[in-house]
Amino acid sequence: MNREKRTEIFRRLRAQRPHPTTELNYDTPFELLVAVVLSAQATDVGVNKATDRLFPVANTPEAILALGVDGLKEYIKTIGLFNSKANNVIKLCEQLLAFHGGEVPRDRAALEALPGVGRKTANVVLNTAFGEPTIAVDTHIFRVSNRTRIAPGKNVNEVEQRLLRVVPEEFKRDCHHWLILHGRYTCVARKPKCGECIIADLCEFPRSQRPT
Repeated sequence: MNREKRTEIFRRLRAQRPHPTTELNYDTPFELLVAVVLSAQATDVGVNKATDRLFPVANTPEAILALGVDGLKEYIKTIGLFNSKANNVIKLCEQLLAFHGGEVPRDRAALEALPGVGRKTANVVLNTAFGEPTIAVDTHIFRVSNRTRIAPGKNVNEVEQRLLRVVPEEFKRDCHHWLILHGRYTCVARKPKCGECIIADLCEFPRSQRPT
């Protein structure tokens, strides 16, 4: 796929969603960090249901530590893997207080050193909370990037690195959100909605494989 085609794809995605953002509910970088940690192998809708109950009660490291592991589990037990996630969030809060004054660091290495935080989570926080032009590749973005041929790769790291190379600078900050929302609602896994896709004529997904 050439630069001109990619540029037009992102122009259309930007026109469709001029101000894209995460569908996780949050008000502070800390709330976002906790929500993203909880969202692993879970839906944003499911996480929001839990955090809509949790955050009014505890939305700082100190307040969550005061709940303790068992108290936190009561709020997030509807989310998959809640036992390990509760342990990670508690340890994460301890480290934020011990090493970062209770604040979420604006640094990749510091974020990835926190329990339960990998590269994807760090990218989401850096992008969404701090406006960095990072690109967090999840299953939706991996699928869209490969299916459209915007940035094909064998694994999430390959796709991330290619996106960082080929996405024009003006689109990098919002690229993550445009691709994830496109994958969530249009370029879905089992039967992509090619008939209502705004970039169908630019997409390099073989027409013989497109649903009729």
